[in-house]
Amino acid sequence: MDWFIFKGNNTPDEQAIDRLPKPPKWRQFSTDRGRGENYICSKEEKQMVNAALYLRRPLLITGKPGTGKTSLAYAVAAELALGNVLHWPITTRTRLQDGLYSYDAIGRLQDVQLIKLEADLPDNNEKEKITLPDIGKYIRLGPLGTAFLPAKKPRVLLIDEIDKSDIDLPNDLLNIFEEGWFEILELSRLSQKQETVYLAPCDDRQAQVPIKKGLVPCDEFPLVIMTSNGERELPGPFLRRCLRLDIPEPGPDKLKQIVQEHFKEQPEKWADLIENFIKRTEQGDLSSDQLLNAIYLTTQQVPVKDIQSLKEAIFRYLSSV
Repeated sequence: MDWFIFKGNNTPDEQAIDRLPKPPKWRQFSTDRGRGENYICSKEEKQMVNAALYLRRPLLITGKPGTGKTSLAYAVAAELALGNVLHWPITTRTRLQDGLYSYDAIGRLQDVQLIKLEADLPDNNEKEKITLPDIGKYIRLGPLGTAFLPAKKPRVLLIDEIDKSDIDLPNDLLNIFEEGWFEILELSRLSQKQETVYLAPCDDRQAQVPIKKGLVPCDEFPLVIMTSNGERELPGPFLRRCLRLDIPEPGPDKLKQIVQEHFKEQPEKWADLIENFIKRTEQGDLSSDQLLNAIYLTTQQVPVKDIQSLKEAIFRYLSSV
């Protein structure tokens, strides 16, 4: 049977997609379960995670793409039952405010204007009962803000690719990491009229957490794991306040362990791929993800035709254009 689902023949086939097998464990999106469950920790990784937990300090993890920086955060959260990982991906446009909370001022203004318009209608005889909408409906906590909510257990906050940020963000994070609290200015201004406002965490829109006088102090400092691909240098004051861990590229023995964790069966099908992958890493940059992708395709029940050309495409060097 041909392994192609899409044949490129312009002939509709409604049953074709039904032949698609289950996705790899690392590409399942319905839940966080499974992410990090097969992660193999080195001694140094275990030491530095525990040091970050004891010292309540952020952990900055550097390493090339595919070395497992992100997976480590999910492995810690799963093993210690700390809930879903709060994931904050960083771009060049990311500001501190984006991680703390967002305020939909325009939406609130529109709702206020609509309420006032309805109050002025001639047939409205209950003007005294009209109230302005709760400001809590228009404030949405971000991953960083949620991580600092009072809780019995620390949350795991993954700040992904911090090295992509502009020059100000790392320094802006310092004050929050040092003080352990932040302020929601829009609520502080209301503290005399409305001392407590209820907001929802970013990962549970049904929950309601009381925020008093606009201040959010943490009970338990979150386990903050930041990843960096080394695209640029981070400020010295920021680095001094972080614990630092460098994850090297996996050697032959660890590669075999990683593969064995993901593929329990058919070792005869992936032994040659591991050897070939290791030889190729001597010539250029490759990621262990590429090895797992190649093994997944070659271990499917439906045989892949022209596996050699497919392998060449998957094992393309990361530094190539």
